[in-house]
Amino acid sequence: MVSLQKVQVTEEPKLHNLMQFYIYEFSRYIPEIRLENNGSYKPFDLGKYWTNDQYHAYFILLDDELIGFALIESATNSTPNSIQEYFIMTKHSGKGYGKVIAKELFEMFPGEWEITQIENNERAHAFWKGVIDEVSGGDFMERYKDGVYVQSFNT
Repeated sequence: MVSLQKVQVTEEPKLHNLMQFYIYEFSRYIPEIRLENNGSYKPFDLGKYWTNDQYHAYFILLDDELIGFALIESATNSTPNSIQEYFIMTKHSGKGYGKVIAKELFEMFPGEWEITQIENNERAHAFWKGVIDEVSGGDFMERYKDGVYVQSFNT
C-alpha cells in the first residue's frame, strides 16, 4: 500500500539523498543542471520546511520502501496550495501510486490549488492534467506562460 510519511528534520539528509535522483531525472529537461565538483547535484535549501508552517515535506512509501517525496506549500490568504516538488522513482512510475498520493494531498489541503510544470516535461504535464481533471470533475483552468503550464482548481 502506498502512503505518505511526514519528513522529520532529522531525516533531512535522507530527503537530500532521494532528491539527487529527482534532480538527475529533471536534468533531462533543464540542461543547465550540472553536477557539482563533488559529484553530486547542488542540494535544495529545505530550511523553510522545518521553520515555516506553510511548508510540508513528505516521503512517499510503498509498504516500507521509500519510493518518492512531495514538497507542499499550503495556502495563505493570498496564495493557493501548491506542489513545489513531486517525485516517484522511475521503477514505480506508471503504476498509479503518484495519482493516489496526489489525491491524498488534495484532501489533506482542501481549497484553491495551483500546479505547475515546465513545458519540456510532457509526462508531468499529462500526469497532472489528468489527475486534476479527475479530481475537479473537469472544472479547472490551464494557462501557459514563459515555458510553464499552470493548472488552477479547487478541491
